[in-house]
Amino acid sequence: MESKRFSGIRLPHVFVLLTGIILAASVLSYILPSGQFKRESRTVGTVPRTVVIPGSYTQVDKHFSLEGIFIPTREEGKASPVSLLQFLSAIPRGMEKTADIIFLIFLIGGVFGILQKTGTITAVLHALIQRFSASGPLLTVLLMVGIGVAGSTLGMGEEFIPLVPVFLYVSRELGYDRMFGLALIILSADVGFAAATTNPFTVQVAQGIAEVPIGSGLGFRSVFFAVCMAIAIGYLLWYGARVRRPPSSSLTQEDRFTIRGLEEIHTSLRPRHLWTVLLCALLFGAIIWAMQTQGWWLAEMSAGFLAMGIIAALMARLSLSETAKAFVKGSEEMVVAAMVVGFAKGIQVVMEDGLILDTLIHYAASSLQGWPPVVAAEGMFAFQSCLNFFIPSGSGQAAATMPVMTPLADLLGIPRSVAVFAFTCGDGFTNLVVPTSVTLMAMLAMADISYGKWLRFVAPVFGALVGASAIFLVAAMWLEGAL
Repeated sequence: MESKRFSGIRLPHVFVLLTGIILAASVLSYILPSGQFKRESRTVGTVPRTVVIPGSYTQVDKHFSLEGIFIPTREEGKASPVSLLQFLSAIPRGMEKTADIIFLIFLIGGVFGILQKTGTITAVLHALIQRFSASGPLLTVLLMVGIGVAGSTLGMGEEFIPLVPVFLYVSRELGYDRMFGLALIILSADVGFAAATTNPFTVQVAQGIAEVPIGSGLGFRSVFFAVCMAIAIGYLLWYGARVRRPPSSSLTQEDRFTIRGLEEIHTSLRPRHLWTVLLCALLFGAIIWAMQTQGWWLAEMSAGFLAMGIIAALMARLSLSETAKAFVKGSEEMVVAAMVVGFAKGIQVVMEDGLILDTLIHYAASSLQGWPPVVAAEGMFAFQSCLNFFIPSGSGQAAATMPVMTPLADLLGIPRSVAVFAFTCGDGFTNLVVPTSVTLMAMLAMADISYGKWLRFVAPVFGALVGASAIFLVAAMWLEGAL
């Protein structure tokens, strides 16, 4: 049954919560030792990345001053704790550093608005719901597997944020509650992202840094993905059966279940809708191929989504004015979701200001030395899980930790491929619970579900997924060559 442990949690608004965490990280800069690794530029796959140099960590003395409490002060060769000005500017600086992701979310939201205006989304939804009106569990399985595969193979996550109202609508029409609709998309996406098979943002980056053959261990990872998806699907189907009989079991039973961001338009499925879906799917496939092989990144992806919006408008014969208004309306719905990205990045910004992020990585890695290989591998998993609170970016966490974990794995007798597996599991599954996860907090805001209620819902399945990861880590150590 869903956990009661979090039933009393009443957390503030997401922006208040994230600002509080930034403040706490700023205070830690006065308490924790400062230090840093040296870094170098390295091309991983086709993308240049800045990675740490293993064994290069040095502790840095702190420079304290009364003036430094309010404005940044510098003394050669010393670190300064985070000042009040740095704390206040952390959010705008976080937005500046994540501008590409923020604008991608706005653009995807705008394209979603155009698709909504053309009636394509509602027409496809009605067709699906009519087809599976008596088979809600079957549709649930199909949708979760499809989303999970996209997360596992392509690393899709933030791209799903604008689709939250769509899945809420599906949930309501099938007789489920708001929580079911949110979980339908976020549980599938995060489990797929964590149980990664070819995820370019985690598996391939980590394998490249660890000098493990790209794509190795695909069979082992595929089995792990199947097991994790089975756990997630089974849990959601169980919850869905409960909230339908009786509805009093719902975690959102007091909810009137109105859906913000999705118009109640009943449109019949027509050939132009199917052609729109087909052309957009082909274009999306081309974008993913280019990102994998041609070095495309978020700017090029954004251009591809704009092309989808143009195609949808042309197919529906929308005027330029109608297209622009629909785009603006869709983008407006993404304001909170996009700003969450900058707020979350602000946590990492202040930790880098105070030079305490590298300290956490260094001491955590050092604490694993001397343990038996299996225990150390589980320790790597636990460390990566905790660090995901501070570095929720998969590729960013890989660049910060894998150069350190790779030689440590060699020293402890842990295969490098197992260290990569520990990273992908630790980086991924905690995205279901940490309040610094951009995708989680943005989707909660889109779905109008509190963080406390989400924790009550997700706690049991999160525990099961962590347990499965720990078991598969032992299996990976035993099999060794499987990864």
